[in-house]
Amino acid sequence: MVHGQNGVWKKKIIRLKNNMKDVSLNQPMAYGRTADVYAWDDGFVLKLFHNKFPVEDVEYEYKIAKAVHTSGIKSPAVEEIVQVNGRYGLIYERIRGKTMLSLLTHAPWKVFQFAELLAQYHFQMHTCDFNAEVPEQKTKIQDKIKRADALPVYLKPKLLTALGTLPGGNKVCHGDFHPDNILINEDESIIIDWIDASKGNPLADVARTSVLVLGSASTSRLSIKLFIKLFHSIYLKKYFRLQPSGFEEYRKWFPIVAGARISENIIELEDWLTQEAKKIKELS
Repeated sequence: MVHGQNGVWKKKIIRLKNNMKDVSLNQPMAYGRTADVYAWDDGFVLKLFHNKFPVEDVEYEYKIAKAVHTSGIKSPAVEEIVQVNGRYGLIYERIRGKTMLSLLTHAPWKVFQFAELLAQYHFQMHTCDFNAEVPEQKTKIQDKIKRADALPVYLKPKLLTALGTLPGGNKVCHGDFHPDNILINEDESIIIDWIDASKGNPLADVARTSVLVLGSASTSRLSIKLFIKLFHSIYLKKYFRLQPSGFEEYRKWFPIVAGARISENIIELEDWLTQEAKKIKELS
């Protein structure tokens, strides 16, 4: 995350005092690791962050969400930062629909349709330039590798050296692109949860999706694991039919992105991520 100077954030907190509310909230519409989502006024939802989530990071997501929406990509409009019952939150435009993951769970026979759709949306996103002031993807990856305490010490310089040889870019990259972040209704599909967005190389963003999806498979029982791997295989093949060049470069990104994810301290994934990061030696 990006944090500002104390003086800047003091001004933000003073502004937030006008948006402080104590209200009775219904059951969340959705739960997350960093926030829960509640129905709000007509046409809006409240993304209410957990108590330990810093106000600086809420402000950061607000900035990113504004930049993404302004870029023309279909994404929820963000309205304002609020403080509700002592917790910070963001008011977003309410998008009706179900996540791709939910639809897939209830209709697994549509695995080919949804996996190809995910690839199509990802490819379309990657045709867009990101001209807003947002983080550089390679810088974010570099910082994550340096912060990854569980990453074997000898691997860090190998990953950082390999990262330095790969090209950057200025394309819109989501950073957390998977079926649970696609809302689908009868009229359209909307990509949500842009807090990890950056400007960068689409192939690194595809590698990030692969690490997320295959990481989920690594902790699943056999039948679910095989299903997830099938979904990923279809997604990847479709993406590289749309973008015929770049598969070998994608393979170079994969262990780097896997190593960077170790910084997120998801204990059950650390062994699998470390094994994937070690494959950097095979590609060097």
